[in-house]
Amino acid sequence: MSANSTSIAMEAPVEMQIQEIAFDGQETYAPSLSMSENLTKLAQKIDFAKCGPEEVNKEITEINRNEDEAEQSTAPPIWPWDSVRNKLRNALTEVSVLADLLTIAKGKKYVVLDPVPHDPPELKPMVMVYARKKSFAGAASVLLSGAERLKNSLAEAQKNRTTTADFHIELLRLRQNFRLKKVNNTIIGDLSYFRSSGSKHIHSGTFEVTKSEEEPDKLLSPPCSPNPNSANKLTSALRVTVPGELQGIASIKVYFQKDQDSLYSSNLNTPDTAFSIPEIDWQRKLEVAQNVLFCKEMFNQLAKEAVQLQSPIPHVVVGNQIIASIFPGVQLVICLSHMEMSTDGKASLPPPIPRHDQVLEHTLHQLLRELHEKKNYPLPHPASAPLGPSRKRSCAGPYAMDREEFVEMTESQTMLEQVIQQAQHTQLRDRTLCILDKLATQYKDPLISVHWLWLNSPTYACIKVTIFAQGYDEIYRNLVIIHVYDTYLKCISRDGKVVHLSYESMELKNYILCQICRHQIMAVQYLAKSMGWQCVANSFNLGSGTLIETFGNASSCILVSPVGDRLISIHCDQNSRVQVSVAQTPRKDFFPGQLVKERKWENLGNSFKEVQWEKMIGKNFLSKMELLMTSLTSSWMQ
Repeated sequence: MSANSTSIAMEAPVEMQIQEIAFDGQETYAPSLSMSENLTKLAQKIDFAKCGPEEVNKEITEINRNEDEAEQSTAPPIWPWDSVRNKLRNALTEVSVLADLLTIAKGKKYVVLDPVPHDPPELKPMVMVYARKKSFAGAASVLLSGAERLKNSLAEAQKNRTTTADFHIELLRLRQNFRLKKVNNTIIGDLSYFRSSGSKHIHSGTFEVTKSEEEPDKLLSPPCSPNPNSANKLTSALRVTVPGELQGIASIKVYFQKDQDSLYSSNLNTPDTAFSIPEIDWQRKLEVAQNVLFCKEMFNQLAKEAVQLQSPIPHVVVGNQIIASIFPGVQLVICLSHMEMSTDGKASLPPPIPRHDQVLEHTLHQLLRELHEKKNYPLPHPASAPLGPSRKRSCAGPYAMDREEFVEMTESQTMLEQVIQQAQHTQLRDRTLCILDKLATQYKDPLISVHWLWLNSPTYACIKVTIFAQGYDEIYRNLVIIHVYDTYLKCISRDGKVVHLSYESMELKNYILCQICRHQIMAVQYLAKSMGWQCVANSFNLGSGTLIETFGNASSCILVSPVGDRLISIHCDQNSRVQVSVAQTPRKDFFPGQLVKERKWENLGNSFKEVQWEKMIGKNFLSKMELLMTSLTSSWMQ
């Protein structure tokens, strides 16, 4: 560029069209087209109607001429889509030719399409005959072997229909009740359903299932059975093999023993005699094995709790026995009785044990099942995440629970503690029953009626004791309510007084004797009131004087006749010995003198004279008292 050249400003052409010009001269441009919109606009200019043969020839001639002209001239083509249209047109030509060719070939009017002939192979008839014969012989042997197997299986099924059950049906029944898995072509089952209760049980609880293979002579002959009703019983097609430690018969025995009995006298492992157990089916065999596993699991759990618990008298775990002291001189013994099978198919019979408590044994079974149910939530439940709070704890907010209720929810008793508590209640209830029965048979006046309420619990019982006299029950009857707990008694008398008694038997006996004496005095007071007599003094606890009772407390009262000239003193002790004395006023030995001039001293009562109570007429104490008060009143009236 020269030095005196001038710079010219070049302005780019306006690529967007003007859409609107405002009055103030401002121009509004139309937005530019996108690539897809521009392609659509250009495609709309294509005329696909001009695609006939004549038009194609004309176009081809024109294209050739245009190409010659384009080569001669350097000017660009007028229409940029010429190459696209040419390619589409060529494709249409090819498709048209292909359509004509298919039409001719399909109609077979003009061209016949025949395969290209090949040289015929050399035919050897004998070779083909032998090949076909060999093929037929192989197919026939396969069919004959299959038919023979079907025939043998059908014959075996017909023979075993009356003696042996179907293997697959029994296996299906076994899978419905127990968990099975296949390990190295061996079917293994699992019996350890209660192993997740918390104890460290060492037995695996697995059993093996195989097909029973019996000899043909055994299959043809009916099964031998000691029971004539089971002659048509099918022979099991399964053979179940359980571990040796789960064979035999096991049970949990619970009983009480005194101090004078030997704590280790019964050794359940010492074989006394032996007996053979007959062959049983697989279902009964698995049930027996599961019972053995259940009993061992229960005993291991109780032994573990007995070692961990801290009690005033430590629990003793020796061999197959757990000894717990429930009361002084009374022990609770829980033993595991297991008759194991020997190699010759015999089981050792343990020596007889004392009378066991079946209620406590049933309680142990229930407690273990409840413990397993609490620790095994029903599906679906999380496999590793902690479970949420209990339903009772979730409702603590709406129910406005305090701290004590929360502490009660967190406290829980072990299986052994619950069994010991129920055993204590059982012993205390039996003691109470024995004392009340002895008193009811010993005392005929007054009568003692004992009624046990049927709405009780394993650790609570309620007794209603009614003391009354025959023929005078409408005048007065003494009612005592006794609540029996695990280690104490709660007695409620008629006047509302509450007395707590311990487990000692003499305390309850002393209390009932006091109530008997109290009943006699109160009943005679009510009888005297109905006859017009008055009670001037009474006492229900005479603990001093010459008549001191060994058990219970004596009671007494003094009655006065309607006019005050007769006095009756009544004394009743715990042995139903009644002493009745009578006094009369005025005194016959009163002599007025210089010192005593007032006449009021003449009304002093005379000395009491004891009545020969055994010679009195009457069937009980109240009838005799009624007759005595009537006679004293009538003599005064005369």
